[in-house]
Amino acid sequence: MKAGPLGFIGLRYLLGRAKEGGRYLRGAAGGIALSLIPIIVTLMVADGMIRGITDRYLELGTGHVQIYDFLHSPEGIEDLRSRLGDLPGLRGAWLERQGLGVLAGKKGRTGATIRATEPSFWADPGGSRFLQTISGSAQLAGPGDLILGEALAENLGAAVGDTLRVMTLRTSDSGNVVPRLFPFTVSGIVSSGYRELDSLWCIVDYQAGKRILAPEFSSSYLMAKIDDPYRGADNAAAAMYERLGGGYGIYTWKELQRSQYSSYESTRQLLLFIMALIVIVAAVNVSSATSMLAIERRRDIAVLKAFGASPGGIRRTFVCAAFFTGLTGGAAGIALGLLLGACINPLIHALERALGFFSGIFRSGEVKILDPGYYLENIPLVIDWKAVLIIGAGVVIASMLASWLPARRAGAIPPIELLRRY
Repeated sequence: MKAGPLGFIGLRYLLGRAKEGGRYLRGAAGGIALSLIPIIVTLMVADGMIRGITDRYLELGTGHVQIYDFLHSPEGIEDLRSRLGDLPGLRGAWLERQGLGVLAGKKGRTGATIRATEPSFWADPGGSRFLQTISGSAQLAGPGDLILGEALAENLGAAVGDTLRVMTLRTSDSGNVVPRLFPFTVSGIVSSGYRELDSLWCIVDYQAGKRILAPEFSSSYLMAKIDDPYRGADNAAAAMYERLGGGYGIYTWKELQRSQYSSYESTRQLLLFIMALIVIVAAVNVSSATSMLAIERRRDIAVLKAFGASPGGIRRTFVCAAFFTGLTGGAAGIALGLLLGACINPLIHALERALGFFSGIFRSGEVKILDPGYYLENIPLVIDWKAVLIIGAGVVIASMLASWLPARRAGAIPPIELLRRY
């Protein structure tokens, strides 16, 4: 039997009248569609979360590439920027010195990561789109000013205009480690939208950082940003090695954030695997639907065999019907999943408001489905079309495989038995 008639008969079985068996295939298609919705939404939410958090780390935290000078003093890193100025794809490079300190405020003391950066780093368009100014200014007005992360400011009870004492360590001429205290004025409180990233931020001017952070208790590096950090980081690092020569440590963001990024990917894969089990179960339902369809359509099988259809032709007819079932269910499920995924932020906020209204009857307090201490408050819309196509193709293939045995049994029914009954 040719492909044209096979496709026509298979599609007719799916769209046919309910009493003739079409309800079984349509039910199976509906089950596939319903099972695909959560896996597509999960894929979009997981990818959006990973991309949103990673973008913030890249643009506001580690940069795309970090360069360390292992040959000279920490100040030697300041001479590298001019040597990278015309490197293709380089968006910019900024000096940073980073170390640990203790901040003392109204509510007590707490440890902090002191980031001494050049002011232009925070004005870079790549990072400024994620940086939210809670109060004050996100720009340092002078060497005696500092900027705090929102969570750190809450812990210290600090507000714009307050004076904080910053304690760091240095090694004395006698070899003893001694503390040093420096007064700073809070000029701004900021947030990256991801509390785990900026919860310990204490940002000062680069020159002030050189004054308060001893070289032996801090690290100095050149932070570079390139046009395409996701696909071009390794090539950019290789070009920097070639330009600078030996004696420098050049690390891409993938190396700097390897453990964290691997953790995100592992969680994503586990969620997709669990959701895939649901889809496989739904696809296996096609086997039951094909068996019931074969029982309902025995008259058709008798007619086709009377006109010379081979067992293989009958088998391919039912497999073709399963193909259209998987294709229809997959297309509908993917479309609905993409639609819900695109509206996930309004849906979450609406659900939070509804839960907050009902919980307010019994207790006070705002309901948060996504804790901003661990998740983004707004999930970016990211669609991995390659993964979506793989999922769709997998559903169709699983549907055809699941229908193979009942289709084979339908094709193996002896013609004499069919003719005797019909």
